[in-house]
Amino acid sequence: MAILSGGFRYIDLEMKSESQVVVRPARGVRGSVRLPGDKSISHRYAMLAGIAEGPSRIENYSTGADCASTLGCMRSLGVKWERGSGDGGDNVIEIAGRGAALAAPRAALDCGNSGSTMRMLSGIVAGQKFMSEMVGDESLSRRPMGRVINPLTAMGAQIASQSGLPPLRISGGELKAIDYKMPVASAQVKSCLLFAGLFADGETRVEEPLRTRDHGEVALRAFGAQLESKGNEVKIRGGQRLKGLEARVPGDLSSAAFFLCAAALFPGSRLTIPNLLMNPTRARLLDILTVLGLKISVTQIEEIHGELVGTLQVEGARLKGVTISGADSAALIDEIPVLAAIAPYTEQGIEVSDAKELRVKESDRIAAVASNLRRMGAQVEERGDGLKIPGGQKPHGAEVDSCGDHRIAMGFAIAALRAEGETVIRGAESAAISYPAFFATLEELVER
Repeated sequence: MAILSGGFRYIDLEMKSESQVVVRPARGVRGSVRLPGDKSISHRYAMLAGIAEGPSRIENYSTGADCASTLGCMRSLGVKWERGSGDGGDNVIEIAGRGAALAAPRAALDCGNSGSTMRMLSGIVAGQKFMSEMVGDESLSRRPMGRVINPLTAMGAQIASQSGLPPLRISGGELKAIDYKMPVASAQVKSCLLFAGLFADGETRVEEPLRTRDHGEVALRAFGAQLESKGNEVKIRGGQRLKGLEARVPGDLSSAAFFLCAAALFPGSRLTIPNLLMNPTRARLLDILTVLGLKISVTQIEEIHGELVGTLQVEGARLKGVTISGADSAALIDEIPVLAAIAPYTEQGIEVSDAKELRVKESDRIAAVASNLRRMGAQVEERGDGLKIPGGQKPHGAEVDSCGDHRIAMGFAIAALRAEGETVIRGAESAAISYPAFFATLEELVER
């Protein structure tokens, strides 16, 4: 058993290839936290740098296992990269772009647990004149890929799958442009098709039912591509060449959500987060937390390669309640689990609808949240597309299950800070998918 100073205890269970974390209640959160690079941007920068002409240097690249999977796949496609050095020990990746033509992989492209890698990279390999097999772990192998298979097939790629599930065998080649209305709002699918559009003959148009994060469009422009955006549609012309880029990835806003929710649990808590992504398609989280009662101020705002970056100053207060639905559910799809995990501590509770997409993430996140809240003694109504969680409750410590999902593991570590008694989180190692240092960082900020 390895023990962190304070209230987090790691228990390694070698026989089960699993670790547990024991979380004790806290009385507040205080300090400053500099977060690893945003996952969404890191994925896209690594992929586009690989098909750009000339070198790219990416500072503060995400430390998560998912983004490492993307780098591994790019290396298998003949892209040379190495770790560099930066100020403050930043995670710097230096990539030698190959241009539009990648190399045929000698083995399957291992996407690990990363749906982002498989979905977005499929758009690039679909434009290559060779066959690629894309595989993933047990969790990824259960995630639907029809949403990229169907439009890429319409563009001319030949794709074999297991009834719409991984592994994927993609025979790429010359693609034709497509005019596509996405049936499901997904930034990953949108990026996939825009990346494929670079290799297509003609102009590819993608229309989404609800506006999703625009990191793909912003990254493409940063690498020199021209796009047209209007409302919920975006167009890209094929045959454009990308140029290498020097950039610093802003701090991950989805990772910040856990620390923001931790501060929100305790009136009087104070937290500073510098160099944080403030992209308008992601910042709806800050509006929702403000509605709940968290006091937030933003300073030092600047634009870096099309992405807004700023410093957050937050102060905890009594939490009210909020309803999340429609476009908000799409905008907050990664943050809903931790918001739901702290819902019992609010005064009026939290209700979530129009979030059916949570059913097909790394786990069924709706079921996982409901199950774990019940284990902690909280009342919760599970619905097909969301949850209704009353406020004014007093959850107790319990043994909860991450279900192999990083956002469930981290979300219930936050909920455990206000619970009565200790909470055991099974499968805590899953946090490394997006944030390996999460528990150590949280312990530095917690007051007991």
